[in-house]
Amino acid sequence: MRTWHSLGRWPLAAMLAVAVTAPALGADQTSPSIERKKCRSADGVEIVYSVAGTGEPALVFIHGGLANRGFWEAELKAFAPKHRTIALDLAGHGESGGNRTKWGMPEFGADVKAVVDAEKPQKVILFGNSLGGAVAVEAALLMPGRVLGIVGVDTFQRFAGAIPADETRKMAAQFEEDYAGSIKGMVGQLFHKDADPAVVADAEKRMAATPPETAKQVFLGMAGYDESASVRRLKVPIRAINGDIYATDVAANRKIYPDFDVVIMTHMGHYPMLERPDEFDRLVAEMVAGLTR
Repeated sequence: MRTWHSLGRWPLAAMLAVAVTAPALGADQTSPSIERKKCRSADGVEIVYSVAGTGEPALVFIHGGLANRGFWEAELKAFAPKHRTIALDLAGHGESGGNRTKWGMPEFGADVKAVVDAEKPQKVILFGNSLGGAVAVEAALLMPGRVLGIVGVDTFQRFAGAIPADETRKMAAQFEEDYAGSIKGMVGQLFHKDADPAVVADAEKRMAATPPETAKQVFLGMAGYDESASVRRLKVPIRAINGDIYATDVAANRKIYPDFDVVIMTHMGHYPMLERPDEFDRLVAEMVAGLTR
C-alpha cells in the first residue's frame, strides 16, 4: 500500500481512522442512558449523534475517517456522570447522511458545530481521533469563545502544510480500485505487530462496512487542506494523547503553535481507547481537569 509522508512521517491513509466499538469499561447497570439524536449540518446533511449525562464543560468526541460514533461508546458511559458527553457521526459515516456536495475539513467542522448548537452547552472540549483532530480544529474556529481546548487522539504528530491534490487523487484511486486490500494495508499501519488480533480484525471488518464512496470523497476533500494554517488561527490550547508508532515532533509543532503539549503512551497504536482503555480514560480526565482550571 502506497503511503505519503508529507504529513511528517504520518501516512495520508492513516489519517482515516478505523471504527471499533470498545466495551463499556467500568460501566455497569447504573451507567447513564445514551440518547440517539439528529440535527442538520450547515449544508442540510442529517447528522446523527449520541449524548449522555449532564454537566459542563461538555465533552465532544469526533471519530476519524471511515469510523463512526460507536467508537466512543465507552467514553460516553465513563464521562457522562460528570459531563454532557457527545459523540457524532460525521457526514458520510455511520448513520449520518452522505448527500454532501462539497467534502472537506471545514464541512466536517460544521457538522460538529451543528451538534454543539443543537445541545447548547456553554463550554466544550473537543476530542478528535486521527482525521478527527483536524475536524476539531475547524470546529473550534467556527465556535469562538465556546471551546476550552482541543485534544487530539493519536494525531497532531506534526501540523501539516497543504496536501497536494495529486496525492489525494492517487489515494482515492487506490481505494476505489481495491477497497478491501487498501483497508487491510491501512489497518496494518495502525497497530504494533503484537497488538490483540481480535481488535485488529474487528477494525478491518468495521472499516470494510463503510461505503467506499465515503473513503473516496474524504481523500479528495483533503486536497489543498493546510492544517498548519488553520492551527495558527486558533486561540485555545491544543493537547494530544498519542501512541508511539508515529513520532510526535513537539518542537516543530510548538514553532507553529506554542500552546501545544502531548502525552505519549508507550507501545501504543492508533487506538489507545481500545488497547488500554483504563489508562486512556485516566489521561482524558487529566486533560479535562487541566483545560478547565
